[in-house]
Amino acid sequence: MTSEEILKNAEAWLADFFDTDTRNKVQELINNDPEELKERFYRNLEFGTGGMRGTMGVGTNRINKYTLGKNTQGLSNYIKKSFPDKKHKVVIAYDCRHNSDTLAKVVADVFSANGIEVFLFSGLRPTPELSFAVKYLECQCGIVLTASHNPPEYNGYKVYWQDGGQIVPPQDHEIINEIECLSFEDINFKAIENNIQYIDKDVDEAFINASVENGSFNAQEKDNFSIVFTALHGTSITVLPEVLKRAGYKNVHLVEEQAVPNGDFSTVKSPNPEEPEALAMALKKAAEVNADMVIGTDPDSDRLGIAVRDNEGKMVLLNGNQTMILMTRFLLDKWKKENRINGNQYIASTIVSTPMMKVLARNYQVEYKEALTGFKWIAKMIKDFPMQEFIGGGEESFGYMVGDFVRDKDAVTSSLLACEIAADAKAKGSSFYNDLLKCYEDFGLYREKLISLTKQGISGANEIKQMMVDLRENPIKEIGGSKVQFLEDYQSSMRTNLLTGDKDTLAIPSSNVLIYYTEDGTKIAARPSGTEPKIKFYFSVQGTLDHAKNYDKEIAKLDEKIDRIIKELALN
Repeated sequence: MTSEEILKNAEAWLADFFDTDTRNKVQELINNDPEELKERFYRNLEFGTGGMRGTMGVGTNRINKYTLGKNTQGLSNYIKKSFPDKKHKVVIAYDCRHNSDTLAKVVADVFSANGIEVFLFSGLRPTPELSFAVKYLECQCGIVLTASHNPPEYNGYKVYWQDGGQIVPPQDHEIINEIECLSFEDINFKAIENNIQYIDKDVDEAFINASVENGSFNAQEKDNFSIVFTALHGTSITVLPEVLKRAGYKNVHLVEEQAVPNGDFSTVKSPNPEEPEALAMALKKAAEVNADMVIGTDPDSDRLGIAVRDNEGKMVLLNGNQTMILMTRFLLDKWKKENRINGNQYIASTIVSTPMMKVLARNYQVEYKEALTGFKWIAKMIKDFPMQEFIGGGEESFGYMVGDFVRDKDAVTSSLLACEIAADAKAKGSSFYNDLLKCYEDFGLYREKLISLTKQGISGANEIKQMMVDLRENPIKEIGGSKVQFLEDYQSSMRTNLLTGDKDTLAIPSSNVLIYYTEDGTKIAARPSGTEPKIKFYFSVQGTLDHAKNYDKEIAKLDEKIDRIIKELALN
């Protein structure tokens, strides 16, 4: 977009339709800060893997009442076209972030002004509860105002459809087309308050009961199992303590300093349970109370981080792949013991997650389904294969879903499941950690690592684009001393055998992802983020574990191999 076009976009925001404060801020940018003006108006925010997400402020490339209002107006039009003969209903939730409550009310106002009945949570709530509420309240659509674990200046807008899952193609493109047909002046902000109903305890009760029902597996000796829980200033504090209590866990210790919702996330650098630092206060408390497990959830309560004691009694943080593997094996064992596996079941994960999920599926004789990054694709599987039974599934980014009563990653029910696994293991003289090592003994030792490279602004976006072009046009031939055998390009939907030249078509929808596979089982994926200015590289290597006592030695070898590959690719 040229400088003239950017200026024209900005000057449109000086019209009387926009409020005085917005007009003053835009004029100030025009007068004094052309670079910041460019960043705010050079494009429109778009839907990515997690919906629409960005920094807050004035401009078409920012989250504000006008960009969200325009999206909501377009979505209102789309709902009416999609369901012409039904009463139109939506449900809206929001998290702890700055302006989430006021932006949620703006969204509710626009829906209501368009004659749509709105159920608006009266306070902050977890994202999985929003997914649940869409089906529970028989709505056509759900919205949650959240930016997950992003920094405090971010907010976002995630759209769910009537099945409780996030929107997927072609719906997202159809909605975007509807939005792009509108000007900002087409937004109807004049709320019809009678169309807005505030909800809280009734839906909470239904969600809590469903979480306990789906996440409980009759673990023994819960009174002797000690848990430290941190909400990281987010929404899980509204329901998770009650879920654990009703499931029979009495020995739960809250990190009180992080139990208060706070959009500044004042006690952490990043409210992301993927980051070890985020759980530092919880680990300190675990040492004080001699806890068996630490649980931490991100601000909108869809991601789960846990720490457990190793065989030396030291608390260790597990990654998303490790947690996913043990949760899935536990569920598969339960289904197998109950004779519920008959060839009609499946587990699911994503193309950048551990290959060990496929190994589990093969050993338990269930189908393995693989999807693009983002839980909306796993939710879509449930909708696309209604005659099959979904057992559970996850992704490497600390997300897991137990059954299908929620159609998104769900840290609430998954936290309970983690406690059930650990308490059950403790009652049998084992531990969560030991059970994980047993998985590695039985199915192979896998090690994964993620590197995220942040590239801000227009120049950063161009740099990320060029990195992907280079990886496509000049494929890597050898990684870590092993020849690259396959290159999967999800943008062209093509899998190429680089040793023979043979090509196959990939059945998964198109996406800007590249995955390299070597002859020795090493896997490297490159993926630009759909919601953040980052490019992510996912590494997976494999070996064997003959005995748990050799775990540290064998895992060190795999870590060293990953580090060598990262250095070889000049990504450090």
